[in-house]
Amino acid sequence: MALTSEDVGRIAHLARLELSGEEQAAMLHQLNDFFSIVERMRAVDTSGVEPLYTPLSAVQEVALRLREDVVTEADQRDANQRSAPAVEDGLFLVPQVIE
Repeated sequence: MALTSEDVGRIAHLARLELSGEEQAAMLHQLNDFFSIVERMRAVDTSGVEPLYTPLSAVQEVALRLREDVVTEADQRDANQRSAPAVEDGLFLVPQVIE
C-alpha cells in the first residue's frame, strides 16, 4: 500500500499540519517505509501462536501481580462539580449540540 504525495497532503490537512514540499517528501518516504514494515508483519503466519501479556512470558514464567478490587477513593462528586456552570441531580449539564 504505497501512499502518494496527495495522500500525505490530505493527512497533513486533516491533522492541521502545514508541511513544506521538502517536509512532505520526507513524510511520504517515512510513511511508506512504515507501511512496508506492516505489510511484512502481516505476511507472517501467526496461527497457533498464543498472545503474550508480556514479552517476558515467552522466555520465563511470569506471575501476574493482581490487587484486590476495592474502592480506594472517597466520593468527591460535590467537590468536582463545584466549578461547573450547571449541575442537576449530580450530572453536568451541557448545551445541546445535536438536533
